[in-house]
Amino acid sequence: MKLKEKINEILKSLKKLYPDAHCALNFKNPHELLIATILSAQCTDERVNMVTEKLFKKYKTIKDFANTDLLEFEKDIYSTGFYRNKAKNIIGAAKIIDKKYNGKVPKDFDQLLELPGVARKTANCVMGNAFNIATGVVVDTHVIRITEKLGLTKNKDPKKIEEDLIKLLPKEEWINFSHMIIWHGRKICIARRPKCEICKLNRICPSVAI
Repeated sequence: MKLKEKINEILKSLKKLYPDAHCALNFKNPHELLIATILSAQCTDERVNMVTEKLFKKYKTIKDFANTDLLEFEKDIYSTGFYRNKAKNIIGAAKIIDKKYNGKVPKDFDQLLELPGVARKTANCVMGNAFNIATGVVVDTHVIRITEKLGLTKNKDPKKIEEDLIKLLPKEEWINFSHMIIWHGRKICIARRPKCEICKLNRICPSVAI
Protein backbone atom coordinates (compact mmCIF):
# COMPACT_ATOMS: atom_id res chain seq x y z
CA MET A 1 0.00 0.00 0.00
CA LYS A 2 1.34 3.42 -0.98
CA LEU A 3 1.74 6.03 1.75
CA LYS A 4 -0.98 8.27 0.30
CA GLU A 5 -3.41 5.35 0.29
CA LYS A 6 -2.34 4.40 3.81
CA ILE A 7 -2.86 7.91 5.20
CA ASN A 8 -6.36 8.01 3.68
CA GLU A 9 -7.19 4.70 5.36
CA ILE A 10 -5.79 5.93 8.67
CA LEU A 11 -7.77 9.18 8.50
CA LYS A 12 -10.96 7.30 7.63
CA SER A 13 -10.55 4.92 10.58
CA LEU A 14 -9.53 7.59 13.08
CA LYS A 15 -12.50 9.80 12.17
CA LYS A 16 -14.87 6.90 12.86
CA LEU A 17 -13.15 6.11 16.14
CA TYR A 18 -12.75 9.68 17.42
CA PRO A 19 -15.38 11.95 15.83
CA ASP A 20 -15.18 14.33 18.80
CA ALA A 21 -11.39 14.51 19.06
CA HIS A 22 -10.22 17.90 20.30
CA CYS A 23 -7.44 19.60 22.22
CA ALA A 24 -7.10 17.96 25.65
CA LEU A 25 -5.99 21.18 27.33
CA ASN A 26 -8.74 23.31 28.88
CA PHE A 27 -8.78 26.95 27.78
CA LYS A 28 -11.22 29.79 27.08
CA ASN A 29 -9.04 32.14 25.04
CA PRO A 30 -5.71 32.23 23.15
CA HIS A 31 -3.55 33.32 26.09
CA GLU A 32 -4.90 30.53 28.29
CA LEU A 33 -4.05 27.97 25.60
CA LEU A 34 -0.58 29.46 25.14
CA ILE A 35 0.15 29.21 28.86
CA ALA A 36 -1.36 25.73 29.19
CA THR A 37 0.72 24.49 26.26
CA ILE A 38 3.94 25.87 27.74
CA LEU A 39 3.05 24.16 31.02
CA SER A 40 2.40 20.86 29.23
CA ALA A 41 6.07 20.29 28.37
CA GLN A 42 7.18 17.09 30.17
CA CYS A 43 3.82 17.03 31.98
CA THR A 44 0.48 15.30 31.43
CA ASP A 45 -2.48 17.26 30.12
CA GLU A 46 -4.48 16.05 33.11
CA ARG A 47 -2.01 17.61 35.54
CA VAL A 48 -1.90 20.84 33.53
CA ASN A 49 -5.70 21.08 33.58
CA MET A 50 -5.69 20.62 37.36
CA VAL A 51 -3.17 23.46 37.74
CA THR A 52 -4.80 25.84 35.26
CA GLU A 53 -8.23 25.43 36.83
CA LYS A 54 -6.93 27.49 39.76
CA LEU A 55 -4.35 29.45 37.79
CA PHE A 56 -6.81 31.02 35.36
CA LYS A 57 -9.05 32.15 38.21
CA LYS A 58 -6.12 33.85 39.92
CA TYR A 59 -4.65 35.41 36.76
CA LYS A 60 -7.36 36.53 34.37
CA THR A 61 -5.47 38.67 31.84
CA ILE A 62 -2.10 38.76 30.14
CA LYS A 63 -1.25 41.78 32.28
CA ASP A 64 -1.92 39.71 35.41
CA PHE A 65 0.64 37.14 34.23
CA ALA A 66 3.11 39.84 33.18
CA ASN A 67 3.00 41.57 36.56
CA THR A 68 3.03 38.56 38.87
CA ASP A 69 5.87 37.82 41.29
CA LEU A 70 8.19 35.15 39.89
CA LEU A 71 8.58 33.18 43.14
CA GLU A 72 4.83 33.21 43.77
CA PHE A 73 4.16 32.06 40.23
CA GLU A 74 6.71 29.26 40.58
CA LYS A 75 4.71 27.96 43.54
CA ASP A 76 1.48 28.19 41.53
CA ILE A 77 2.82 25.93 38.76
CA TYR A 78 5.24 23.81 40.83
CA SER A 79 3.48 20.48 40.23
CA THR A 80 3.85 20.70 36.42
CA GLY A 81 7.61 20.17 36.71
CA PHE A 82 10.47 22.33 35.39
CA TYR A 83 8.56 25.12 37.12
CA ARG A 84 11.41 27.65 37.28
CA ASN A 85 12.00 27.66 33.55
CA LYS A 86 8.27 27.56 32.76
CA ALA A 87 7.54 30.45 35.13
CA LYS A 88 10.30 32.58 33.61
CA ASN A 89 9.09 31.83 30.08
CA ILE A 90 5.40 32.44 30.78
CA ILE A 91 6.00 35.75 32.56
CA GLY A 92 8.46 36.77 29.83
CA ALA A 93 6.00 35.90 27.07
CA ALA A 94 3.20 37.74 28.90
CA LYS A 95 5.34 40.89 29.18
CA ILE A 96 6.04 40.86 25.43
CA ILE A 97 2.38 40.24 24.55
CA ASP A 98 1.27 42.99 26.93
CA LYS A 99 3.69 45.61 25.59
CA LYS A 100 4.19 44.65 21.95
CA TYR A 101 0.78 43.20 21.06
CA ASN A 102 -1.53 45.22 23.32
CA GLY A 103 -2.30 42.23 25.53
CA LYS A 104 -3.44 39.95 22.70
CA VAL A 105 -1.66 36.77 21.64
CA PRO A 106 -0.34 37.37 18.10
CA LYS A 107 -2.25 35.56 15.38
CA ASP A 108 0.99 34.87 13.53
CA PHE A 109 3.16 31.75 13.62
CA ASP A 110 6.52 33.53 13.35
CA GLN A 111 5.60 36.09 16.01
CA LEU A 112 4.59 33.26 18.34
CA LEU A 113 7.97 31.59 17.80
CA GLU A 114 9.68 34.74 19.09
CA LEU A 115 8.03 34.36 22.51
CA PRO A 116 9.98 32.69 25.35
CA GLY A 117 9.13 29.02 25.78
CA VAL A 118 7.46 28.72 22.38
CA ALA A 119 8.72 26.27 19.76
CA ARG A 120 6.94 24.80 16.72
CA LYS A 121 4.71 22.44 18.71
CA THR A 122 3.33 25.23 20.90
CA ALA A 123 2.98 27.67 18.01
CA ASN A 124 1.14 25.09 15.87
CA CYS A 125 -1.11 24.22 18.82
CA VAL A 126 -2.08 27.85 19.45
CA MET A 127 -2.55 28.69 15.77
CA GLY A 128 -4.66 25.58 15.15
CA ASN A 129 -6.77 25.46 18.30
CA ALA A 130 -7.10 29.11 19.31
CA PHE A 131 -7.30 30.61 15.82
CA ASN A 132 -8.28 27.60 13.65
CA ILE A 133 -5.36 28.30 11.30
CA ALA A 134 -3.39 25.29 10.04
CA THR A 135 0.28 26.24 10.10
CA GLY A 136 1.65 22.74 10.62
CA VAL A 137 1.13 19.51 12.56
CA VAL A 138 1.52 19.31 16.32
CA VAL A 139 4.14 16.63 16.99
CA ASP A 140 4.08 15.43 20.60
CA THR A 141 5.29 12.16 22.13
CA HIS A 142 2.17 10.24 21.00
CA VAL A 143 2.49 11.51 17.43
CA ILE A 144 6.23 10.70 17.35
CA ARG A 145 5.66 7.16 18.59
CA ILE A 146 2.54 6.23 16.63
CA THR A 147 3.45 7.73 13.25
CA GLU A 148 6.66 5.70 13.38
CA LYS A 149 4.74 2.55 14.30
CA LEU A 150 2.36 3.14 11.38
CA GLY A 151 5.29 3.56 9.00
CA LEU A 152 4.46 7.16 8.15
CA THR A 153 7.96 8.40 8.98
CA LYS A 154 11.41 7.03 9.66
CA ASN A 155 12.61 10.22 11.30
CA LYS A 156 13.14 10.77 15.02
CA ASP A 157 13.42 14.56 14.99
CA PRO A 158 10.01 16.26 15.59
CA LYS A 159 10.60 18.90 12.91
CA LYS A 160 11.41 16.28 10.27
CA ILE A 161 8.43 14.17 11.36
CA GLU A 162 6.23 17.22 10.94
CA GLU A 163 7.66 17.79 7.44
CA ASP A 164 6.86 14.17 6.52
CA LEU A 165 3.29 14.50 7.83
CA ILE A 166 2.70 17.80 6.05
CA LYS A 167 3.60 16.12 2.76
CA LEU A 168 1.21 13.22 3.43
CA LEU A 169 -1.79 14.93 5.01
CA PRO A 170 -4.31 17.20 3.30
CA LYS A 171 -3.95 20.66 4.85
CA GLU A 172 -7.51 20.57 6.20
CA GLU A 173 -6.49 17.57 8.33
CA TRP A 174 -3.33 19.05 9.87
CA ILE A 175 -5.04 20.28 13.04
CA ASN A 176 -7.34 17.34 13.74
CA PHE A 177 -4.84 14.59 12.86
CA SER A 178 -2.78 15.23 15.99
CA HIS A 179 -5.86 15.20 18.24
CA MET A 180 -7.00 11.85 16.82
CA ILE A 181 -3.54 10.29 17.09
CA ILE A 182 -3.18 11.54 20.69
CA TRP A 183 -6.58 10.09 21.61
CA HIS A 184 -5.61 6.82 19.91
CA GLY A 185 -2.37 6.77 21.89
CA ARG A 186 -4.25 7.14 25.15
CA LYS A 187 -7.05 4.68 24.44
CA ILE A 188 -5.61 1.96 22.17
CA CYS A 189 -1.97 2.37 21.13
CA ILE A 190 -0.73 2.72 24.70
CA ALA A 191 3.06 2.91 24.92
CA ARG A 192 3.60 0.08 27.44
CA ARG A 193 0.72 -2.16 26.46
CA PRO A 194 -0.70 -1.45 22.98
CA LYS A 195 -4.07 -3.10 22.38
CA CYS A 196 -3.15 -4.31 18.89
CA GLU A 197 -5.77 -7.07 18.98
CA ILE A 198 -8.66 -4.55 19.02
CA CYS A 199 -6.98 -1.75 17.05
CA LYS A 200 -8.88 -0.76 13.92
CA LEU A 201 -5.57 0.07 12.25
CA ASN A 202 -3.94 -3.33 12.85
CA ARG A 203 -4.35 -4.55 9.28
CA ILE A 204 -2.26 -1.69 7.88
CA CYS A 205 0.15 -1.24 10.80
CA PRO A 206 3.61 -2.75 10.20
CA SER A 207 4.28 -2.78 13.97
CA VAL A 208 1.21 -4.79 14.93
CA ALA A 209 1.80 -7.34 17.69
CA ILE A 210 -0.96 -9.91 17.90
